[in-house]
Amino acid sequence: MMARKSSGGFGWTISCGFHILCLCQYMVVWRKTCLGVAVWRILVSQRDNPHRFWYAQADGDFFGWARAHASGMEVSITDPDVFVSQVQGPNSLKILEAAAGALPEKFTYFACTQVELGGQDVVVTRTGYTNELGWEFYTEPHHDSDALWAHLQRAGAGLGMEILGLDAMNIRRIEAGILNAGSDFNETTTPYAAGLGRFVDADKFDFIGKAALEAADKGRRSHGIKCPDGEPLISGAVYVNGSSAGVVTAGATSPFLGHGIGIALMDCPDHGPGTSIEVRCKDGSRLTGELVELPMYDQACEIPRGKLVDVPE
Repeated sequence: MMARKSSGGFGWTISCGFHILCLCQYMVVWRKTCLGVAVWRILVSQRDNPHRFWYAQADGDFFGWARAHASGMEVSITDPDVFVSQVQGPNSLKILEAAAGALPEKFTYFACTQVELGGQDVVVTRTGYTNELGWEFYTEPHHDSDALWAHLQRAGAGLGMEILGLDAMNIRRIEAGILNAGSDFNETTTPYAAGLGRFVDADKFDFIGKAALEAADKGRRSHGIKCPDGEPLISGAVYVNGSSAGVVTAGATSPFLGHGIGIALMDCPDHGPGTSIEVRCKDGSRLTGELVELPMYDQACEIPRGKLVDVPE
């Protein structure tokens, strides 16, 4: 069981304008945005009321980009000064129930709602950075964050909750194939290359970059790495038949799988799961490995949906 305190800002609020839905639909590659649902894309939107969207961004200049595309539209884009933290693991919903007095109704995977935690109304979502059963919560300027965390610690004390940093989640997100913006992909990486092509709604009327994506190669270039004898070095080369063919974008050692793991961005889509590779490792050695499917297990994502009872520990 892990809980992570936020170390950075949440993102931006797009609100208060006649063209709010037009702008949000134009900026994303999928057409559906529902009230009370957190929809994960390159950006993450929590549409918590018809007049406001929260966008949780990773690295990158979202503010300037969004303002540029909002030119001529009646919308307001502001920094809500919100911080996001999360509780992840098999007992996470039990902790929420203990902290809130009851689980929210219809709190299904990717749901977004508001609960009272220790006398404070807090927005929560059934999301996370681990692909474990879990939820995230959002502290706003009016919240007493110290009191909120003290309340959560009391609720989780008998349920194995520990407060940990980002490194604890990094292993699990690599196993799950959750990509990190700015390292696993950047502004030059297409959704297809990143393995996110299923989120592109080619039938949608229009969105930013549609023509470019229609013309883009549809092959996947992002894959998992299995390295039995070492931990892949981030930014190290991936070799196929002795020649450099890609780069390691993430690396760790998985206690559950019992070997080094990573994510590779290959130079071309010809090299996929099952390809024998060599990677530079953290100790300086160059060791053999293999490209593997992402996620590395639970490919149906039954764990975060609460459908897999026998959860790996």
